[in-house]
Amino acid sequence: MPVNAPGALPNGLMPEKETMPSTAKCSTLPPVALLIVTLWLTGCATAGSETRAPCPPVVEYSSGNQARAADEVEALPEGAVIVRMLSDYAVLRDQARACR
Repeated sequence: MPVNAPGALPNGLMPEKETMPSTAKCSTLPPVALLIVTLWLTGCATAGSETRAPCPPVVEYSSGNQARAADEVEALPEGAVIVRMLSDYAVLRDQARACR
């Protein structure tokens, strides 16, 4: 007849409360270690925070093309959406000029 381990059930199994503890916590890094690694990696950045994006080019239009565009805009029906879009485009062109 086999001898059961101390505390074993009659079927030879150990009760649930005496099972091996989980080691899942042992394999995770503590939050402080993650912070240290993050700070260490940010020190490797090659570009400073003052780096600016390159300015987009501004296409220059001849005075003849500008006059023709003005005539075409005046011929548009009242409340045409394209007029507002052209206004937005003018603002973007001014911002691109200022970027230089």
